[in-house]
Amino acid sequence: MGLIAREIEGRGIATISMSSAYSITAAVHPPRAVFLDYPLGHTAGRPGDADEQRRIMADTLDALESIDTPGTIRMLDYAWDEDEAWKVQERAGRQDARRERLEAPQYQHQADRLAAEAELARDGCPSCVFLQD
Repeated sequence: MGLIAREIEGRGIATISMSSAYSITAAVHPPRAVFLDYPLGHTAGRPGDADEQRRIMADTLDALESIDTPGTIRMLDYAWDEDEAWKVQERAGRQDARRERLEAPQYQHQADRLAAEAELARDGCPSCVFLQD
């Protein structure tokens, strides 16, 4: 979503991303974002809790207006559960089968690597290789 948000911002429309996955949000560098430490799928609040959802949306819109440093991720001050039992329940019975995250870019094909390196050399933007008009 960071690439899409940056493209929209480049056309003069302000954006804000809402996230419950901080590391992924930080990795895609959206122009501005809010982070809510809630289970995935509940980024706008608890189901059926309209008051909390309105507060979260108001805080998000406030962040849209007040964040002035690109790349800022504002932590929203809400707690799903004091003991955060949902995090344990989310992981129960599952093994993390994802590959290790690496600092160096990984490419599926050699042609992808070459295209990204050429874009970096030309414009200094390794992630913009696929944003061609």
